[in-house]
Amino acid sequence: MNLGSKHKPDTAFSLASMTDIVFLLLIFFMLTSNFITPSGLPVTLPSSKSNTIVIPKITVSITKDLQFAVNDRKVGEAMVEQALTEAIKATNSEENVVVLHIDKEVPVQYLVRVAGVATQLKAKVSIATKPE
Repeated sequence: MNLGSKHKPDTAFSLASMTDIVFLLLIFFMLTSNFITPSGLPVTLPSSKSNTIVIPKITVSITKDLQFAVNDRKVGEAMVEQALTEAIKATNSEENVVVLHIDKEVPVQYLVRVAGVATQLKAKVSIATKPE
């Protein structure tokens, strides 16, 4: 008398649904992550021991030959304030962060001038550096 079943359960595990979940998670994290874009002008940043990363919404770049750019748009020195005002209005954010990408050979007076303009516009100012 044979009481055993003729149908034995399949013990193989299918990984197809697991790979679908992994790919969906990969796509989700790629779409929701923030990418940090470098400034448009070639700038040699000074080094620092600080490792705080600020996600820039507005960037101001000054090269060693004193070329100015606001959000990768080249402007003259006299037009920095106007371009910065337009960029801050365009973000429509209550907390504006202006990241300064200033070449290490640029005199400090230019850094102070641009930081003063950003502060007058009620924006937080951060200076971009490279790690040591």
